[in-house]
Amino acid sequence: MTTLYTSDHEWLRIEGDVATIGITDYAQSQLGDVVFVELPKVGRSLKKAEAAAVVESVKAASDVYAPITGEVIEVNEALAAEPALVNSDAGGKAWFFKLRIADKGELGGLMDEAAYAAHTA
Repeated sequence: MTTLYTSDHEWLRIEGDVATIGITDYAQSQLGDVVFVELPKVGRSLKKAEAAAVVESVKAASDVYAPITGEVIEVNEALAAEPALVNSDAGGKAWFFKLRIADKGELGGLMDEAAYAAHTA
């Protein structure tokens, strides 16, 4: 399993041809208390950099972008019921959606953990 990051503060965990996507702990700390999450529909095809989900906090609403092209195969229904999971476990239980990866070549433009840490420093 590989974890990669975007400059927009999404993380992806790659397992085979599936990417699990969420927002980073840095992103949730910038947002503040998350009060609502809107997830994409299962079966939706997303293009790289397309707005896929929305996360709303007491401060702001932000889009969550598809870091790569693919089809949504699962969404995290627990977030709809408990959006505060994003604040308590951004890198774990608070994943947003899973994509079947269309083009693994797109992964090359993403950051590893060290590069992301430098990006947010």
